Amino acid sequence: MTDEQQDGNGSAAHGDNTWQETLRSKAVRRQPPARAMLRATGMDDRALAGPIVGVVTCWTDVTPCNIHLDTLAHPLADAIRAHGGTPVRFNTISVTDGIAMGTPGMRASLISREVIADSIELAIEGHCLDAVAVLVGCDKTIPAAAMALARLDLPGIVLYGGSIAPGSHDGRKITIQDVFEAVGSHAAGEIDDDELAAIEKAACPGAGACGGQFTANTMALAMTMLGLSPMGANDIPATHAGKPAAAARCGRLLMEMLRAGRSARDFLTPAAFANAITAGAATAGSTNLVLHLLAIAREAGVPLTLETFDEIAARTPVIADLKPGGRFTAVEFFEAGGTPLLARRLMEAGLITDTPTVSGASLFSEAADARAREGQAVIRDAADALKPRGGFAILKGSLAPEGAIVKLAGTVASRFEGPARVFDSEEEAFDAVQDGRIRAGDVIVIRFEGPKGGPGMREMLAVTAAIQGQGLGEQVALITDGRFSGATHGFMVGHAAPEAADGGPLARIRDGDVIVIDVESRRLDVAADLSRRMPARQPPRSLHGVFAKYARLVASASEGAVTIPIERPTARAEAPTVRAQPSAMEETTA
Repeated sequence: MTDEQQDGNGSAAHGDNTWQETLRSKAVRRQPPARAMLRATGMDDRALAGPIVGVVTCWTDVTPCNIHLDTLAHPLADAIRAHGGTPVRFNTISVTDGIAMGTPGMRASLISREVIADSIELAIEGHCLDAVAVLVGCDKTIPAAAMALARLDLPGIVLYGGSIAPGSHDGRKITIQDVFEAVGSHAAGEIDDDELAAIEKAACPGAGACGGQFTANTMALAMTMLGLSPMGANDIPATHAGKPAAAARCGRLLMEMLRAGRSARDFLTPAAFANAITAGAATAGSTNLVLHLLAIAREAGVPLTLETFDEIAARTPVIADLKPGGRFTAVEFFEAGGTPLLARRLMEAGLITDTPTVSGASLFSEAADARAREGQAVIRDAADALKPRGGFAILKGSLAPEGAIVKLAGTVASRFEGPARVFDSEEEAFDAVQDGRIRAGDVIVIRFEGPKGGPGMREMLAVTAAIQGQGLGEQVALITDGRFSGATHGFMVGHAAPEAADGGPLARIRDGDVIVIDVESRRLDVAADLSRRMPARQPPRSLHGVFAKYARLVASASEGAVTIPIERPTARAEAPTVRAQPSAMEETTA
């Protein structure tokens, strides 16, 4: 067989075919029965000669977040083929948070992260494929893709399908966040049925994931800062004319990675995780970033702790004015200069370090030429920050010995003290808010919603949005062992660990206990001797199937709520624990 036939695109791999000797797919391609099956799919001698590359999509037509991913798979696969590979397509699942939110179905959301990662791993391993591209959309598909790439440690790339365009209502741009908050306003009598219906119909005009710095866009940003996505590709909105070209570029880059022998863990370094945390803090992004980066780090064998998130957030100013706490949408972020401009601002402030990326160029070289659109007000200089510290903090104390996350986006308070109003489920708390039974000064406690207790660690957007919609956003606080949507804002504390179902302190809280949330001291405490109390019993739930399996296997939120064994060997030389990088100012004064 000639070199041209071996390479499949006539380039003969630029005259060097040694890389083909290590292709995993040879185990399949050397088997006549396997080749016979592959020929039935349309493969010919040329297609069977070279690397076989997985193209995984999270396509589904139940949600705008993922409805267009199959169309992006075509240019990506075509580029793989044009550069010597044979693409094979797979699909995996997606659970859409915006649809599941506030329902029992939300328990499936975080569990789906593990199922998606498992399914990608099984599809690639089961067919001995050589590389993989993953097209992602709604929230859990993004970290799941990175988790799978970290496990497989193959040449891999992630492309986010992009943000939805903002809707328009009464001359203002709106997102799904506005619909959730309108539910609370409607319950409070501030808007009528017609207004609620008008907001509902206008909020989501087409394809793309939720349009603020919510979980999907926060994690898409993290993929770029981790080096797994090309700079700027994830920023391109879902319906933008440039998105198919970005997909084609990903196919070309993946083949270049395969030839060069670069794989996922080459990018998933301690420095890259620190960069991703910094970007999340600088954009006041979703607190789910913490849970998901912990999980990806566990898969990659990189030591990462909650303390590092707090160290980095404490020294990272908020420089992007994005929803939910700010004014602008993800599309406006893209138009202002996007991730390249954000990275350049962070680079110039000495807040991130240079790392490799899937493009073959370093993070700094990719960001060096970034330009701000004239007159843009979305992305600021660090010297003109919106807030002096990042959008979240890690708290510990008598209510969260392992840690909890407080979301700071959209709130100016740093301390809250008040009596506990305790609920054993999200539904109970939502009903209390909607019925007007929550008063200014209350600390709402929602327990038994953690990874095991839920199971599945539901997001509390229905409750938090109802609080905002009733005008109580700055007047009450909320603590839960569950999670928050990226669209949540206000004084909200989530991921409290250990969770109530695992014997955590929340199980011993009673109505009226005085709770103190102190961001400056990083404390979450209750003025009561919990050791003298018996824990409340979790409301009985009948678990079956994947829910029962997950509840038995899942680790604490402080460990990323993963279902793999926590102790994992690293595929690289022993990696140091991720540490916060000193800023340029700190280095100067040291």
